[in-house]
Amino acid sequence: MRGRTRLILSPIFVALFAVIFLVPFVFIVLTAAKSQAQAAQFEFSLPVHWQLFENLWDAIRNRNYLLIAAFINSTIITVASVTIMVVLSAMVAYVLQRRPSRWTKVVDVLILCGLIIPPAIVPTVYVLQKLALFKTLQGLILVEVAYGMAFCILLFRAFIATIPREIDEAAIIDGAGPLRLFFKVIFPLLRSVTITVIVTQSVFVFNDFTNPLYFLPGDENATVQLTLFNYQSQFNTQYHLLFADILLITIPPLLMFMFFNRKIVAGLTAGAVKG
Repeated sequence: MRGRTRLILSPIFVALFAVIFLVPFVFIVLTAAKSQAQAAQFEFSLPVHWQLFENLWDAIRNRNYLLIAAFINSTIITVASVTIMVVLSAMVAYVLQRRPSRWTKVVDVLILCGLIIPPAIVPTVYVLQKLALFKTLQGLILVEVAYGMAFCILLFRAFIATIPREIDEAAIIDGAGPLRLFFKVIFPLLRSVTITVIVTQSVFVFNDFTNPLYFLPGDENATVQLTLFNYQSQFNTQYHLLFADILLITIPPLLMFMFFNRKIVAGLTAGAVKG
């Protein structure tokens, strides 16, 4: 009975996957390959004249190659933010899991608040201005770290709970200090969940639109998502270049998910499976 159910449901799920994910991506590619006049019709149709590479090149060199500068800014923000998130979240999760105290429940509440309570834009801008970090890459990096750490701590903590305490005790007997114990013994064991955190948070930070819009205004600090404004105005929108831009900034996260898909699933389910 279960085999028949799977045979029936499998084509349905494949069809839903095609409709939800593949159809929008095909629409992006087709629109990016059209002329300006045909793309303005906003129809799901084949281009009369294929000019995909021409549109991609025009999107790259638009506004004095702003997209390349945006890619550099987004890469710097993503790498720095994810690096800080991985190290700090793993250390916090290890302390919470291995050394519970009377403050542990308070920290747990704060972590849940970080997941539930929406970010406050105006107070955050005020704090960044007072710290002279508003409109700077460093300020946006701190914002991304603050918004993403709660999720990362939960993942690391669930995985650390599956690591036997005997490993810690053996390392301490061998003379390992706290930092050496964590970075030499525990952190290498977190490889699968670390990859999961790196991939998921990298895609989130790289594709982030609202935080750069609020905390990093200005063309000199443009990120890839903000370049989408280059092709829209009050009276006209260059849809062929807009979708070419979307295609270019979609490729890096898409390739990352394709290559690390199994690692992501393994990291998300490791705690449940080992527990």
